[in-house]
Amino acid sequence: MDMTEFDLTGRVALVTGGGTGIGRATALLLAERGADVAVAGRRAEPLEKTAGDIAALGRRGLAVPCDVRKPEAVRAMVAEVVARLGRLDILVNNAGGAHGHIGLARMDLAKWDRDIQLNLSAAQYCAQAALPHLRRSKGNVVNVSSLAGMHGTQGVGAYSAAKAGLQMLTRVMAAEWGPIGVRVNCVAPGMTATEAAELGWEKRGYDAKAVAKKAFPLGRYGEMREVAQAIAFFACDAASYITGESLAVGGGPNIGGMIDVEEDEPLAAL
Repeated sequence: MDMTEFDLTGRVALVTGGGTGIGRATALLLAERGADVAVAGRRAEPLEKTAGDIAALGRRGLAVPCDVRKPEAVRAMVAEVVARLGRLDILVNNAGGAHGHIGLARMDLAKWDRDIQLNLSAAQYCAQAALPHLRRSKGNVVNVSSLAGMHGTQGVGAYSAAKAGLQMLTRVMAAEWGPIGVRVNCVAPGMTATEAAELGWEKRGYDAKAVAKKAFPLGRYGEMREVAQAIAFFACDAASYITGESLAVGGGPNIGGMIDVEEDEPLAAL
């Protein structure tokens, strides 16, 4: 089987939020596929560990501490990546998160602003700074949204709104930048067992396995590498004619019906 279109040898990727979770899983998978990878985030220690693990795979790994909510810091981050790794082909806007779980009526407006800035504005800052380099390399951007951006989630209203905005930002970027050869796509993970998610589940006594079994057709929550696979697909040449799309990676549609369907009945009829 010819897998050359999935190969990333010679490419340079930048993954924000790359020290932990989906960002780390993505950085390691891109390196496995042949890319040199820079990882960015606010905490140096996990970034250095991820960069070391990338180097152990035989690729160049670079840790770049950066607060992506600050445009001037983002511009310096992109400049450092290009200066040290020579080019930029792939930008993964993965940095994100929600500041607590609270209804919109009582949400602190400073936390609202931080969630919008981290989950939406930061992607624009990074993409705009990276664009001159991506234009030269005919590269691409992969934004990481959430099913919360597709369906909404109570208790994380700002996060949901920002992730919905990120999906529209993806479409507009794709339309504006397609003529210069830059693709832009989006991956929207559902319930995924990141380190932060598992910590939150434990803290709140939330039975994620039971919820996932009932809520999703595949009957389980996702793993970080499963999301990374979707990101890596959009980043490679196998997706060369895809732009402006948002792909849900969430175990299937959570839908109800007008009747109760017996588990065995539809399968037995096949």
